[in-house]
Amino acid sequence: MSDHPILVTGAAGFIGFHLAARLLRDGRRVVGVDNLNDYYDPALKESRLDILRGDPRFHFVKLDLADRAATAALFAETRFPVVLHLAAQAGVRYSLQNPDAYADSNLTAFLNILEGCRRSECRHLLFASSSSVYGANTKLPFSVRDNVDHPISLYAATKKSNELMAHAYSHLYRIPTTGLRFFTVYGPWYRPDMALYRFADAIVAGQPIKLFNHGDMRRDFTYVDDVVEAIVRLIDRAPQGDANWSGDAPNPGTNSAPWRIYNVGNNKPAELMSVVTLLEKELGRVAKKEMLPMQPGDVPTTFADIDDLIRDVGFRPSTPLDEGIHCFAAWYCRYHRIG
Repeated sequence: MSDHPILVTGAAGFIGFHLAARLLRDGRRVVGVDNLNDYYDPALKESRLDILRGDPRFHFVKLDLADRAATAALFAETRFPVVLHLAAQAGVRYSLQNPDAYADSNLTAFLNILEGCRRSECRHLLFASSSSVYGANTKLPFSVRDNVDHPISLYAATKKSNELMAHAYSHLYRIPTTGLRFFTVYGPWYRPDMALYRFADAIVAGQPIKLFNHGDMRRDFTYVDDVVEAIVRLIDRAPQGDANWSGDAPNPGTNSAPWRIYNVGNNKPAELMSVVTLLEKELGRVAKKEMLPMQPGDVPTTFADIDDLIRDVGFRPSTPLDEGIHCFAAWYCRYHRIG
């Protein structure tokens, strides 16, 4: 195992926190980076960091990755054999209100990460993409072999851009890069802006929960521990490039360059109303429901084809939805001192 630390960007975020904690448990050294912005309550981010700081192998750097000079200095100071880039401006709906945040955090910052990896000869860059890139696609399940040229939100467009930028750097500089399309990740220490958390807040407060498309939505809810397991299995499996890839019939998920894309999902979509029922049971309260039309930038169903992940690293999600909702609700009640 290398003595060099792994870089985890977005370490104070939901998935970044869980990933950093897992790496520390596995005996790895971790440098965590986050700008601790106020997109949602920074106190939650600080609470996650307090846990990570309890391990002497964790070092935190507060840094805005859109700052080119500061990011270059980070890579000049420490040589990272592996970079796990999870920092981003998240959220489909927020991208309708504050598009500039997405240009800074998802495009400029990612370019700075790519430059850092290029100059430090990083052995493997893994970065967060999103199921949102499937956009207007309706063929299910969503496959990495599908064309994804029709995003329906700026957030999705920036994530597709990340995949293209990574491909260019892999092609030009032979940097091994792996893009991870996450599907509705949930669990303890969740993001307050996400639907499941908002539902819990509303149910506890006796306020109506907002159900878009009149509740007729299906999501491939993926428990965070399963996502982390997939990432950990991929860390030491840097792509080599597909020798059989052909420009005559290009496969969108792989390339002759050391670049590839994986879906990271549960492979089992759940009806949103059934998730609400499970949450009501865990919180011991019935939700008031406000039925609303579809929101701009949203899609009715997400469903991940994870055959490549199963084949390459033996990944299969193992957390049943009811168990995952129980773990989230138990954490939520502890964190908010409910009941």
